Amino acid sequence: MAITINTNLQSMVVQKNLNSATNQLNSAIERMTTGYKINHASDNAAGYSIARNWEAQLGSLDVAADNAATGADMLATLEDNYALISSHIQRVRDLTEQASNGTYGEQSKKAIQAEIQARLDEVDRIAANCEFNGINLMKGENVDGKPGKDGLDIQVGIDGNKDKSRIHLDKDLFANGSVEGLFVDKTDLAKRCAGLDTTDGNSAQEQLAKIDTVINAISNRITTLGAAQNRIESAIESIGVQSENITSSLSTLRDADVATESSNYIKAQILQQASATLLSTANQSPSIALNLL
Repeated sequence: MAITINTNLQSMVVQKNLNSATNQLNSAIERMTTGYKINHASDNAAGYSIARNWEAQLGSLDVAADNAATGADMLATLEDNYALISSHIQRVRDLTEQASNGTYGEQSKKAIQAEIQARLDEVDRIAANCEFNGINLMKGENVDGKPGKDGLDIQVGIDGNKDKSRIHLDKDLFANGSVEGLFVDKTDLAKRCAGLDTTDGNSAQEQLAKIDTVINAISNRITTLGAAQNRIESAIESIGVQSENITSSLSTLRDADVATESSNYIKAQILQQASATLLSTANQSPSIALNLL
């Protein structure tokens, strides 16, 4: 090899290796401090794109889980209010049963009728105030168009496919929960229930069958609510499984192996130190030419 002054090939080779060792050292430091082996698109272009897509999916799944939980809370609100209404209707039945006994005088029956009316008024109050996020849940399909006209959709998926990503809550879940909605024959909605007359035994006996029908109707509504709640709870569990699987895959793709990066760090550090020492020696090579002068 020729001895030259202007071009120091040995120094250039050592500088190249020094830069490479320094880059490896910096990369190992970055990966250990961030915990990720993919910090830039240049680290793994395909992996970087996949990781970003999975991160977006995880964010959407979190929103879907919140949607499902909110839907479950809404149905729980509706169920709790129906439970209150059911307790009042059951008390109305007890009072009607009591009034059907011929041992009560006129004054006693009027007192019974007064409590019945108070209970029915409370049912109307509960139905009118059964709201969730500004939506009245017991107004029925003919009021304001929401939610009764078409029901409600709960978005529990991450795409726009209605069948895959939404749970439809039928309008029957939001039927009229007032006294009128519960007692009036649906074929004659213009006719309002005139209350449960218990001033004579015969009338009270006739009302028992109507009350039993209402109690059964409320039970059916609560059963339907329970089925809808089960679907939403299943969706929440499914979202959790999907989120867990994506998180695991994302970890495998993106997370740094600290043991491996620690080893790479030590290796790069040794190479950097060795290259720095050898660079000092290589830079002295042109000085050998002075010995020939």
